[in-house]
Amino acid sequence: MDLQGRAAIVTGSATGIGAETAKLLAAKGCNVVVNYSRSKGEAEETADECRKAGADVLLISADVSKDEDCRAMAKAALEKWKRLDVLVNSAGRTKPATPGDYDALNAQDFHDIYAVNVIGAYQMIRAVVPALKASGDGAIVSVSALAALTGEGSSIAYAASKGALNSMTISFARQLAPHIRVNAVCPGFVATRWMKNLLGEQRFNERVQDMAATTPVGKTAHAEDIAEIVCWYIDGPGLITGEIVPVDYGTRFGMRAK
Repeated sequence: MDLQGRAAIVTGSATGIGAETAKLLAAKGCNVVVNYSRSKGEAEETADECRKAGADVLLISADVSKDEDCRAMAKAALEKWKRLDVLVNSAGRTKPATPGDYDALNAQDFHDIYAVNVIGAYQMIRAVVPALKASGDGAIVSVSALAALTGEGSSIAYAASKGALNSMTISFARQLAPHIRVNAVCPGFVATRWMKNLLGEQRFNERVQDMAATTPVGKTAHAEDIAEIVCWYIDGPGLITGEIVPVDYGTRFGMRAK
């Protein structure tokens, strides 16, 4: 897909993977919706970076767990650019829980996490399907997690929600073909502010160092690295849909000795 003059919505694009994805799309000539629910200041910074790259930008506060917000975001993009070609589902939510502590999560925690990670992604896809079909070459990429494939991660609820997102990706890929390609990217540990807040600074720094020292690729993953993969699925392989791509840095082969 040639992204010049196209239009994209990137949910959860104030910070992290979403922000880097929005900036990379803008650099490729794509106009973007920068979406946030809480981080207004960071979202404004992301929007400014996208404008500096030459993109037209809509900055929209919206909670993807609310269907009316999803529909309004899609409508605003379509009204501004008269087209919509790309959706990146990057908004995410978790609640950390220590493995083995089964009282750390309750039913409401599951509802809250699924409301964003699964239902929010579903509502966003539903909201943009007519416009992406009309574009003739639509692409949807959801940011999932390696936790969906390994069962590890911040909590069982988070891993389960990302597993559901992966299943939904395959269902939509079947139903929206051949008009819209639908894929998901499943990164493991990524050195973002979100991850630092989850782990605390000391554990975060230890993970960053361990990743560079022990993973087969010998690198620490950053948000811009995952954004490159997300964008590759948008503007690269036109023959691929329904793929759930693990980004495990080669760890399935085992770890390198320090």
